Amino acid sequence: MKILLTGGSGMVGRNIRDHVTADRHDLIAPRSAELDLTDSAASEAYIARTKPDLIIHAAGRVGGIQANVADPVGFLVDNLDMGRNIVMAARKAGVPRLLNIGSSCMYPRAAPNPLEESSVLTGELEPTNEGYALAKVMTARLCDYVSQSTPELAYKTLIPCNIFGIHDKYDPAVSHLLPAIIRKVDQAKRSGVDSVEIWGDGEARREFMFATDLADGIWTAVARFDELPGMMNIGVGKDHSINDYYAAVARVIGWNGTFIHDLSKPVGMKQKLVSVRLQQAFGWMPQTPLDEAIAITYSHFRALNDATEEPKS
Repeated sequence: MKILLTGGSGMVGRNIRDHVTADRHDLIAPRSAELDLTDSAASEAYIARTKPDLIIHAAGRVGGIQANVADPVGFLVDNLDMGRNIVMAARKAGVPRLLNIGSSCMYPRAAPNPLEESSVLTGELEPTNEGYALAKVMTARLCDYVSQSTPELAYKTLIPCNIFGIHDKYDPAVSHLLPAIIRKVDQAKRSGVDSVEIWGDGEARREFMFATDLADGIWTAVARFDELPGMMNIGVGKDHSINDYYAAVARVIGWNGTFIHDLSKPVGMKQKLVSVRLQQAFGWMPQTPLDEAIAITYSHFRALNDATEEPKS
């Protein structure tokens, strides 16, 4: 197939491109300089010209709690524009299939765990990333509306749990939890610091999937698109406390210091574990154990840092 991938330069997009299945298709992954998804006219023109058989919409402005709290307007508007423009341009061009990549932030903050797909739009969202979540909910709902009103078009949404891995972002201004932990613990080890700070009490629970596994799940969804539900979670089916993730990173890196909790800092939702009931029925589950995924990610992080550090004279 000819497949248009948005967000091909991001972590999820790059893992999709790196997957062995990518070579079996004519995969188009324009950079933002080539296709500005916040420009509706440009999006329409690009899709009309390229005529893809399927679109994977993985583009988005992403970041952790700190980034979302600092710029809620940007996270809402940018993601809203990107989602609307790509879906409506695809609809206008008659693209038959679209796979929208959502986010577990779409779930209400008080929804019972594990989070069932039917819980979307049933309650108040988590305030620390509400703008981003609203944009993702809108795009998923727009896909539903298009599919309902135009039966020959199948626009579906995958809702991943939290993702980390190769090509992740480690800048504390934009990073998510696990890459932030990797950076902090690595700095502590390399500088000889014997303690690392954790925001909150560390008891909040999160589910993380290795980005390489997510890419495999996305390509499986592409190959078996007609079997895919209109909206489906994609996760590992197990969560850990933030304290557990810090301990796992310290174990993998080989740092033996202590952790200090700053109870004044925001922590987000107390738990965010997606239900994998539909995913298991679909017949796919991730394969990479947590410690192995952390080790691979850490190796990539160190390679990036070693490449940018100036050689000592």
